[in-house]
Amino acid sequence: MASLREILADNMRKIRRKHGMTQAKLAETAGVSTHFIAMIEISRKFPAPDTIDRIAAALGIEAYELFSAPVSSEADLTWLRQSVLNDIERVVEEVIEKVLVEKIKVR
Repeated sequence: MASLREILADNMRKIRRKHGMTQAKLAETAGVSTHFIAMIEISRKFPAPDTIDRIAAALGIEAYELFSAPVSSEADLTWLRQSVLNDIERVVEEVIEKVLVEKIKVR
């Protein structure tokens, strides 16, 4: 499980890049140093709440969006994989049964 600091770092970097911003531009807009932005993005520093608000505003997002953890965990993927396999198995069995019933009718 990723730490809050790692989630912030990953989200901030992804959102910044999505908006086509450099670390320098984000730093300037948020009123912090480029070095501080870099340190946050490698999980070495953690900003104060007011700085989080300024970074979020500079990115054009709500502050909570910086802390949204990825939805897909390993357990979710395992469950999804098993669910898909079960659905495929059920569909194949239905098709085989339908084909066999049709062959019996033809005879």
